[in-house]
Formats: sequence, structure tokens, C-alpha cells
Amino acid sequence: MLRLKYLINIIACIFSLASLAQKVNKDFEVHITKTQEPIIVDGEMKEAVWQQAQTAGQFFMVLPMDTSKAHVPTEVKMLYDNKNLYIIAICHLVKKVPYMVESLRRDFVFGKNDNFIFFLDPFNDLTNGYTFGANAAGAQWDGMLYEGGKADLNWDNKWTSVVKNYDDKWIFEAAIPFKTIRYKKGSTTWGVNFSRLDITAAEKSAWAPVPRQFPTASLAHTGELIFDQPLPNPGLNLAIIPYALTGISKDYSSTNKSLYKREIGADAKIALTSSLNLDLTANPDYSQVEVDKQVTNLDRYELFFPEKRQFFLENNDLFGNFGLPNIRPFFSRRIGLGVPINFGARLSGSIDKNWRIGVMNMLTKKLEDTGLPAQNFTVMALQRRVFARSNIRVLFINKQSLNYEPWKDTTKPEYSMYNRNIGAEYNLASFNNAWTGKFLLLKSFSPGVNDKSLTHAANLQYTNRHWTIFWQHEYVGEHYSAEVGYVPRNNYIRLNPTISYLFFPKRTVILSHGPRYNANYYFTPSFETTDYENILSYIFNLRDQSTFDVWVNKAYVKLLQPFDPTNSGKDSLAAGTEHRAKAFGFDYVSKPQRLFTYSASARFGGYYANGKLYNVTTDLGYRFQPYVRITLNTVYTHIELPQPWNNVTYWLIGPRIDVTFTNKLFLTSFIQYNSQIKNININTRFQWRYHPASDLFLVYTDNYYSSPLSIHTRAFVIKFTFWWNS
Repeated sequence: MLRLKYLINIIACIFSLASLAQKVNKDFEVHITKTQEPIIVDGEMKEAVWQQAQTAGQFFMVLPMDTSKAHVPTEVKMLYDNKNLYIIAICHLVKKVPYMVESLRRDFVFGKNDNFIFFLDPFNDLTNGYTFGANAAGAQWDGMLYEGGKADLNWDNKWTSVVKNYDDKWIFEAAIPFKTIRYKKGSTTWGVNFSRLDITAAEKSAWAPVPRQFPTASLAHTGELIFDQPLPNPGLNLAIIPYALTGISKDYSSTNKSLYKREIGADAKIALTSSLNLDLTANPDYSQVEVDKQVTNLDRYELFFPEKRQFFLENNDLFGNFGLPNIRPFFSRRIGLGVPINFGARLSGSIDKNWRIGVMNMLTKKLEDTGLPAQNFTVMALQRRVFARSNIRVLFINKQSLNYEPWKDTTKPEYSMYNRNIGAEYNLASFNNAWTGKFLLLKSFSPGVNDKSLTHAANLQYTNRHWTIFWQHEYVGEHYSAEVGYVPRNNYIRLNPTISYLFFPKRTVILSHGPRYNANYYFTPSFETTDYENILSYIFNLRDQSTFDVWVNKAYVKLLQPFDPTNSGKDSLAAGTEHRAKAFGFDYVSKPQRLFTYSASARFGGYYANGKLYNVTTDLGYRFQPYVRITLNTVYTHIELPQPWNNVTYWLIGPRIDVTFTNKLFLTSFIQYNSQIKNININTRFQWRYHPASDLFLVYTDNYYSSPLSIHTRAFVIKFTFWWNS
């Protein structure tokens, strides 16, 4: 035990010293000057001032290898004035070939589009920032960066861009308002990097070099954007975003008449400082948000679906990324889904380079038919930067029922009076991103239940060009409760080691290949094994950007509660029964350089009760560049079990068509057929972005029972939003 303590102390010292090292690409500088000449964003670089601007060129190759300069030339220039940050990128072509894009749809899939994107780190904290860009047809890309290089593309804000195509190049030009970006008044240096993907040349490159094992969004590898004078406060930064909505809906499974909906509401964004923002919402409605993608559910625990509502997205990492994927004390989808929100307020942003803060308060309405009381949700987060890129964060969550007296009506469900969580975590990120990790501690409080309500987890990962070594362990107490979070399982200890290695052969069609081992072990608090899964895989990355892997696994489950292995309601396996299975499978993703792309995954092998499970998933896509993209997702699942389940076959089929008339006019229509729940869902959404961040939506949905075919619900909504800036 003493040796272990010494080892832990040595490792902690190594991490601390590594965290204090200097910025990796601090010598990569691009100087930006203020212009008095008006800039017209047209993709033509006609203004004379562009000729005097410094050029950031000589990009470095990231993929397929990171050991040379880029073969495909890219040049970037930047300027600014009192209102906007301007950028122009000349994306040269090595040969005259058509560009490859999916469509003009916003926030495209990075790997399936010729694109130029760039990354801004206004606080130079190497942890949080923004990303903007476009594909070669002009579709915009924007998002918030968090945890050192992860992008949340659901974030949306005001900015303008134009892309123009020429025989030997394409040019991207954009204006980013300073009011769109949170930064510190008086700052003169931001972190910046530029990324180019040319699918035909199969090359990804960056201005400031990034090792191939990391995304080009890695803020640890940004260079320096140096302004010629301190940046002023952008002034009054107030945005009011009202909406008006009308619609009609009907539930055909009941005798109710059609329901007519007429609502108004508004959001507001108030910049208290240049880096701290107050968001307000009153009577919000999210009818235009795209519906969740359905899945074939054979899981014993609740599934996770991401947040898409705009109000919750800015600086969402302060709240929603606290914890781990299966230990989230706060999950914003717990608020306002199935129950209307009255109003909400959200203060978030950076106090300075070292401190970030987030405070949220939401009030939901009372529902008379179910007895659900009005509820208040309060979340507070405070983050302190330590060393170069690491941070310490604390979080407090309170869910409170208001004026709730459940004893007055015992015929309705009973809800909790309150549920509270308090937690702290340390997020490790070394200066070069080689070491990352997290240490987490949480405790919940509910009426009369405060013992065994502690949760702890930690992980540590080391990554270089060849090796990825990862360790994670979790402990969730028996009575730990996160009613505003996502914690699908309680009362367990989990161990999760992963190790992988990549070989890089020379002059072959295979770029890299190597083995990967991943294990998941679950125990009771007394260390009795309840689940385990061991997966051994071998991965191939080809030079044409296609990927292939094969895998085998061995699994064991001791059921802790009854479970229906088909989720069909026929019967359940008894708690305490033990089940073992072996399986194998593969995954393949085609190269993105073709108009027709495809991927396939398969799983064959054992299942519960000595049964068999066969699963095949395919994704097919075809693009009529740049206006139409057609995709078809199909999931086939066949289960062989003893009586009473016998053989069960499920189909999940999801055709989708995206029509992008321009980069401001979109039509999306898709169908989801799910035989497991005997449901067909049709969703059609028309969006006209008539002004930056202002939209007109027309949304039509149909929902059917598939057996026998009959209509369930139908709805049509028109929603108008307008983003007004001071």
C-alpha cells in the first residue's frame, strides 16, 4: 500500500510538471491589423487592404501522415474593424476536379466534405473556444469548443460567409461579429488554428501542426493570433429573439378534437461583460427541433439522447459535461420535455482567463391531469483553471417541487419534494494533450435518503501516435439519485481498461492497423461480479480514408432485476439468472470521395438464455452535389430464444432526403419505421434562414401504428423567429 501511495505521488508530480510546460505551437504567429476600409464579404478579395494583410500559409499535413508539409496549398488572411473579425481562405486545388460535399446543409459531417474550418481560443486557455467555417459549396459550420477540442455544433449564432469556386481554387470569406464571440476586453492575443480537408487528395492539413492522433480542433496545438492593438469592449450587446407560432394537432387514438396552438415567446441574450452572457427565456417552444433518431432498444437501462434546444447550448459544457457519459448529474433534457417551461434564466461565461461561471434557473408549469406540480430547477457551476490546461469544477443542482401537497389527492402519482446534488471534479489535460483524465466526486440528497448516496469515478488516458492506454473506474452508491441527470444504473463498481496500438506500414494501401482491447467489468459494492464484457478488435485505416475492423467478444451477465430480452412485453428472465455469450462482428466505412457512400456493421453470436442474436446495420448515401442528399439507414435484428419468446425479428428503417436549395433554404424529410414498437414516424421540416440566425420553420409530422396500419397523431406547426441585435 505504501509503494502504491509513492507511485500515485510520482505520477501526480509528472502530470503537474507537464501541465506547466509552455504552449506547443507558441512560435506560430499570425498578426492581424485593424482596417478602416470597408470589407464586402463576397469571396473575391477585391479590397486593397487584403494585399497588405499577413498570410498564414505553409500548412502541415495531419492525415494521412503528420511528418511533412501539406501537398494541397492553403493561404489564410485576417483583418478586423470595430465590429467584425474578417477572414479569407484561398483553398488551392492540385488538379481540376469537382469538389466533394454532401449538400448545402449547415453543420455538415466533417469527413464527408471538402472544407475549411478554423478555431478561435479568445482566452488562450487551450480549453474553450469557437469554430467557424464552410464546405466547398458554401454550407456554414459553427460550434462551441470545449474540453480542449470537442465541438458542439448545435450552437448557432450570427455571422456571414460566402464561398466562390474557381477552376484552380475555391475561396472562403467570412465576417464574425465581435458580439458573437465572448472574449476579454483589452486582450491582444488569442489562440488560433486553421484546418483544410481535401477529400479527393485524401489530405487533412493545419497551419499550426497537429499530431495525427488528435483532431485539428485541438486547442492545445493552436498558434497565436496577435492583434495590433488591445480589443475594446464591443459595447452594448443585447439580442432579443421573439417567436410567434401557430399550429394544429390531433390525437386519433382518442376522441379529442383537433387542438389549435397559438403562442408567442422570446429569448434574450444580454452581454453583462464582453465574456459573460445572461440568457433569458419566457414561454419557450421547441417545435422546430428535429425529432430524436429511433433505435432498436434491447438495453436493460435508459438510453441517452443529446440536447438540441438552442437555449441550453451556450457554455453547456459547464453543466452538461460534468461527470462521465453514464454518470451525468445534470442533463438538460430533464427540463421542459413533456411539461411546458414558464421562464428561465442562464448566466454563463468567463470571468477572466482562469475562472468560468454558470448559473441556471428554470420554472416549469403545473400539470393538473397527472398531478405534476410546478417545479424549480437551479444549477450552479464554478470552474477554476489550474496549471496550463487543467481545471477544477464544482456543481450544485436543486430540483424543487413548489406548493406541493401530495397527500391531498392520493389517486395521482407521487413526486419527490426535492432532489439535490453537489459535486466536484478535477479535469486533467497536459500541455500537449498526451495525458487527459478526470477525478469525480458526487453526493445526492433526497427526503429521508442520504446514506449510500455517494458516487466516485476517475479515468486517465495516455495517447501518442502508436499507443492509446486508458483506465476508468466508477462507483455509484445504492441510493444515489440524480433526478435532473442521466445515471441509468446504481449500486455498482465498474472497471474499464482499454489499450490499443497502431502500426504504420510504408507504401501500402493500408495507412495504419493494429489491435485494440477493451474490457468492462461490473461488480456489486462487495465485489461480486454481475457483468463483464471483453472485446478484442483489429482496426485497419486505409489510405483512401475508408476504415475496417473485426472483433470478437465474450460477455457475462447476472441479472439484478427481471428483464425482457426482446423488450416486447412477452415475458421476463428472472432476477439472479446468469447468462454467457460469445460473439464476433465487423464494421466498415467506405471512402468519402465518391457520390455514393456506404457503411455496414454486423454482430453474430450468443444472447441471453443460450439464445442467438444477429444484427446488421447499414447506412447508404448518395449526393446530387450540392443540392440533394439521400440516405437510408437500416437495422436488422434477429433473435432466437426459447419459449415464450421464440424467434423475433425487428426492422428499423429510416430513409431521409435533404434538399438544400441554397445555404439558407432547407427542406428535410425522413421516415422512421420501427417494427419493435410497431410505429411509423414521418417528419418534414422546411427552414428559411431569411436573415442571420432568424428563421421561418414549417414542420409537419405524422405518426402511425404499423400493425394494423392506422394513424396515431398528426401535427403541423409554423414558427417565425427573428434575431434583433442592439
